[in-house]
Amino acid sequence: ESVKERAAGIDNAEGRQKVIVELYDKFFKNAFPRMADKLGIVYTPIEIVDFIIHSVHAALKKEFGLSKGLAENNVRILDPFTGTGTFIVRLLQSGLISRKDLPRKYRKELFACEIVLLAYYIACVNIEEAYHGVMKTQDYESFEGLCLTDTFQMGEKGDFLSEMFSENAERVQRLNSQDIRVIMANPPYSVGQKSANDNNRNQTYPALDERIETTYVQGTKATNKNSLYDSYIRAFRWASDRITEDGIVAFVTNGSFIDNNAMNGFRKTLLDEFSSVYCFNLRGNARTSGIQRQKEKGNVFGSGSRTPVAITILVKKKGHSGTGRLFYYDIGDYLSREEKLSIIRNFKDIDSISWKELTPDEHGDWISHRDPGFSNFMPIGDKETKGKSTSKAIFSIFSNGLKTQRDAWCYNFSRSALERSMRKTIDFYNVHLNQPEVTYDPASISWTWAALTNVKNKRQAYFSAAHIRPALYRPFCKANLYFDRMWNERVYQQPKLFPTEQHGNLVIQLTGNGSTKPFSCLISNMIPDLEVISKGQCFPLYWYEKKDKSENALGLELDERKGDYIRRNAITDFAWNQFRQAYGDSRISREDIFYYVYGILHSPEYRERFESNLKKELPRIPYAKDFWAFSKAGRELAEWHLNYEMADPWPVAEESHGDDAVEKMKFPKKEVKDIIIYNRSTVIKGIPLEAYDYIVNGKSAIEWVMERYQVKTDKESGILNDPNDWRREHNDSRYILDLLKRVIRVSMESVRIVQSLPKLEEIN
Repeated sequence: ESVKERAAGIDNAEGRQKVIVELYDKFFKNAFPRMADKLGIVYTPIEIVDFIIHSVHAALKKEFGLSKGLAENNVRILDPFTGTGTFIVRLLQSGLISRKDLPRKYRKELFACEIVLLAYYIACVNIEEAYHGVMKTQDYESFEGLCLTDTFQMGEKGDFLSEMFSENAERVQRLNSQDIRVIMANPPYSVGQKSANDNNRNQTYPALDERIETTYVQGTKATNKNSLYDSYIRAFRWASDRITEDGIVAFVTNGSFIDNNAMNGFRKTLLDEFSSVYCFNLRGNARTSGIQRQKEKGNVFGSGSRTPVAITILVKKKGHSGTGRLFYYDIGDYLSREEKLSIIRNFKDIDSISWKELTPDEHGDWISHRDPGFSNFMPIGDKETKGKSTSKAIFSIFSNGLKTQRDAWCYNFSRSALERSMRKTIDFYNVHLNQPEVTYDPASISWTWAALTNVKNKRQAYFSAAHIRPALYRPFCKANLYFDRMWNERVYQQPKLFPTEQHGNLVIQLTGNGSTKPFSCLISNMIPDLEVISKGQCFPLYWYEKKDKSENALGLELDERKGDYIRRNAITDFAWNQFRQAYGDSRISREDIFYYVYGILHSPEYRERFESNLKKELPRIPYAKDFWAFSKAGRELAEWHLNYEMADPWPVAEESHGDDAVEKMKFPKKEVKDIIIYNRSTVIKGIPLEAYDYIVNGKSAIEWVMERYQVKTDKESGILNDPNDWRREHNDSRYILDLLKRVIRVSMESVRIVQSLPKLEEIN
């Protein structure tokens, strides 16, 4: 009834498809949000569907000499993730297949798969109606090419849906016996659930994942390979194996693979297995920030996706060997969703695009090639020799920032609120030690796989106030942290860097691989969260080892004993000797090298020249001509960044008529940044605009203070996080207001120091 009402008055096929897709899309998001998330349900704009269909038609003619393209006899076509059947429907309505050829196509050469029962029924009706609408026949003919099945499961042992429905089992068997020439679809986008609380884990496919392991994974050196098991990557692997030797795969997918470091093995494999690869980058990455976010702008899926999007046409030819040809087109900067869809509509197919033929580099990068000179510099850290005396990197040890996987529970501005939350969740957890099943209650606990494993193993949890530590949660934003391996999902090497509150240390945290944010870094003297700097890697001045271990466990010199711990230098002997030798200066200390690194990492010239390298690998540090200029600048920057709470407030004009409590700071207008409305009764004016030039982790330091110091209630847990609690518990009513002014000062000083850095000239 809803479809009938919405479709009334629409007299064209494209319009009717839009109505069905939008209704189904909205229905699923509202009625079954968890299923939509798990299966990656996002429905495809008609402009993209039509472009892919016409592009495959053009490629069949161009690459294989098939004059009738998709209409050619025995060109069997499969949409393995059909949803509401839009790809098959638009193919039937495209006019590319004559009414003479259409019955053969419809009965023998068109196939589709769908796992969601509601979508399956809608697709059936949709495809059948489209066929009869074109053929204008009186006799109704059902579509026998649609299978209710998990597409990926068809390559595994057993198909539970086929076993349940005998008629469907026959359809699946028939499909499995076909030589499929064309696969086109919008595969699911899901990489996995956000937390175990969702109780919504993705299906596993051992045979398919083994194929990914032996192809895409083999070709990458990236440490974190999780993204290679994303559903859309599985779809590429499945389709690549499913089509015949002379075939085409055409997908619209997440476009992260184009320039993601972990995807270099995937990119290499595509060019090994296919003779031609056409990649149409539609951009739209909402996980970027600043200028880059403005360039990415609209996503063709609207709010349905925050990832970049790409259309990929893969051509497989019998007898192909060597590296295939790569054709690339970037849709452009600053385009809205509507503008992008209009461009796609006007192109119509791949023959209308002025493709740029690319040559991948040795790393398997298609775009954003790295500067080869980067490899001549000393690595800041080496994962392969990490912790070994043979390391030829600057730092012997490094670590990710802390990843709690339950921030609302483990961080709070209020120490007492943090204690209440942790006592509550620990009590709730302990109750489950003697229960057969866990309760998924986000107001009482945030389950993770580690917590579920601990429950299964009957591991008792205990609260200890000694676990509450100050930590850096975001740039220039401290919070109370419950630091406990049992309640922090990943502590990495942080216990070696900050074993207790009394063991001082400094770490330089910098942007980690896999981040979508521009490179930046920030120094800290306390445990930093993983996202202080996006996916942050921390490089310390020292690390600590417990006394009861072998004092020379890692072959490093004993430096200093501190209580139950031995403090060791993190700057390697190798680096220390190399720097003194390179500069002919025995005065250079390990600490000088530490600050030199911090200075180099702030060089705008360094960041710009090696932008592509820094996106894809850990920094390498050159020998700049003026060592001391960079070292002293790094030391001065560190002073401001570490001691920001003691900086002299910048002399702004303050108009205040009341309380210093904050709810949420804001600008009077988006483009007016020299004024900040602190609260209802306090406004500060005269903020120098240059202060906003100090960018850290994707936004200005000032805007980090504005964003983080606001009253928030976590939606799932209901936990209140009020920054005013920090100022009350520290007996400093003006803490937040003065902090804002101090960070303005720190920003101005940082901009001054960075601008004074010398040119990045290397010693001979």
